[in-house]
Amino acid sequence: MQTVKEKLSNMASAAKEHTKICGAKVDEKVEKSTARTEEEKKIAHEKRKAKEHGAKTDLHAAKAAHKAEKLNAKRAQQRPMVGTHGAPVGAAYGHHGPLLGTHGATAAPATAAPATTYPVTAVPPAEKYL
Repeated sequence: MQTVKEKLSNMASAAKEHTKICGAKVDEKVEKSTARTEEEKKIAHEKRKAKEHGAKTDLHAAKAAHKAEKLNAKRAQQRPMVGTHGAPVGAAYGHHGPLLGTHGATAAPATAAPATTYPVTAVPPAEKYL
């Protein structure tokens, strides 16, 4: 379900990108038609290129956000690990909780006796899409 949602969101973002690019082209034609010198026409062309670049940047940022939402939904469905002695859920396999700064790992209460913990022998892998 999350994959379908991600694809539909990506398609909507791509459609927004195309509308922004078409709007930039129309603006360029209007500016070129009212321009009096060759420099003004070049400025209009450069403005269009800048607007297109901004639209493409927005598209890629939106796609990254959609991917993060998909990964957060998958992590929310995972069951807690058994026998990790107070480690965050999934820490045994390098998962650190939801993406985008919403780390949900909580510490044990200060009044409770600390559980026996064992040193971590492996460095967890870095997140791929950050």
